[in-house]
Amino acid sequence: MNQQQQPRTIPRREALRRVSAGTLLALGLWPGALRADNDTPAGSFRFLVINDTHCLTPECGHYLEGVVAQMKDAQAELCLHAGDVTDKADGEYFEAVKDIFCRLPGSMYPVIGNHDYRTQTDRQAYTQSFPAHLNYSFDHRGWQFIGLDTCEGQHYEKTKIQPATFQRLDDYLPRLDKKKPTVVLTHFPLGAGVTYRPANADELLDRFREFNLQAVFSGHYHGFTERRAEKVVLTTNRCCSLKRDNHDGTKEKGYFVCTARDGQIQRSFVEYKPS
Repeated sequence: MNQQQQPRTIPRREALRRVSAGTLLALGLWPGALRADNDTPAGSFRFLVINDTHCLTPECGHYLEGVVAQMKDAQAELCLHAGDVTDKADGEYFEAVKDIFCRLPGSMYPVIGNHDYRTQTDRQAYTQSFPAHLNYSFDHRGWQFIGLDTCEGQHYEKTKIQPATFQRLDDYLPRLDKKKPTVVLTHFPLGAGVTYRPANADELLDRFREFNLQAVFSGHYHGFTERRAEKVVLTTNRCCSLKRDNHDGTKEKGYFVCTARDGQIQRSFVEYKPS
């Protein structure tokens, strides 16, 4: 008589590899962030995250000058911009925003938003003002920052992240350090169930499952959302625009001030109130 075959026990790490990124988020797990040998950079620093400035008129520029003047109080070392820098993709307003944010102590790192396309295929004004800022990465004090183009031209809903972004990721992710604490910046939200999330957002997140991912900052949906998986936090925020309102009905406009310390991020919302 054949012995009854016993079910094979699947190791936890193998089981985690078999489920989608969306399932991992729902379970509150992220394999890369759970590794015991992840890097913990010494010291701390602050950085800013702003989204959806929608610069459209000279008045918008004056508004953003006030925002940047207030941002200086944070003494941050860099600023991330989660897209929709402008509202109509006019070159003069890309340059205006670039000039205004250059007044901060550190550099601004943007990603392209759907409003930063002049037409469905024309993003030339954005790339002229912000060359090499479509799909890119940079290091800062032992942290890894990755900016990604998640747009499908000017489309604002029912979108898919385009093949060029996945190709770029597949080319350079193997050269990055999975143990470094990592921040991802996108325009379209990646958190499960968030309004305007691209249909293939899980396909993008799957590429980071073995990374020490600590945060994903996104825009497009003008409202605060938060999704967590262990230490990994995926957020959207209210817009910081003179001409645009929040989708969630809130009135506050502002930005995040973030502190990177001990390999983790502490985040707070700062409201901007024009004088």
